[in-house]
Amino acid sequence: MESPRETDWHVVVPVKGGRGAKSRLRRSLDDETLVAAIIHDTLDVVARVVTPARVVVVTGDPEESTHAHAAGFAVVTDPGGGLNAACRAGVSSVRAGGATAVAILLGDHPALLPDELLSALDAGAALETFFVPDADGLGTALLGTNALSMPDLAFGPDSAARHATLGHKLLDLDLPGLRHDVDDERSLRHAAAHLTLGPRTREALGR
Repeated sequence: MESPRETDWHVVVPVKGGRGAKSRLRRSLDDETLVAAIIHDTLDVVARVVTPARVVVVTGDPEESTHAHAAGFAVVTDPGGGLNAACRAGVSSVRAGGATAVAILLGDHPALLPDELLSALDAGAALETFFVPDADGLGTALLGTNALSMPDLAFGPDSAARHATLGHKLLDLDLPGLRHDVDDERSLRHAAAHLTLGPRTREALGR
């Protein structure tokens, strides 16, 4: 693993894990190894950018918690109540440790490249709050804040418009691996055909 660049950023990654994770993808590709590979490729890139100690995994899944501890990540127990509640728990944990710069990235970006994540964090470093939309402009790939207050969060369908309404600055950056999330077979096949998947995901797909 290459040495991460010095950074003030912490990255919160909510991870559902287990049989309940990636339900849309499982409808056609019910492969627990593949789902875990997508998550772990995403986490590996985040760790390469901000160091493992600045990765915060929010999960209620025992296997994902074990993986995160072994990788040197901070682990926060998912409080329940959905994705936004999990994200808030991760941000609260970072803030309790005295840090300010915190970003939220969902664990479904298997084609994410270190330079892409670094570029997004650098672009948002001078902003109070910001977000990078997903590839179709409807969802949110990354949300970051340098403010001391808890950011208003609206992850879920059509979150990009809601995050813009809540005052987060839109960063429309050309970062295809970051902006392409994988939540069903179609999006996975697109990533496999047009982007560079992480090594665990490629192995799980037999590539």
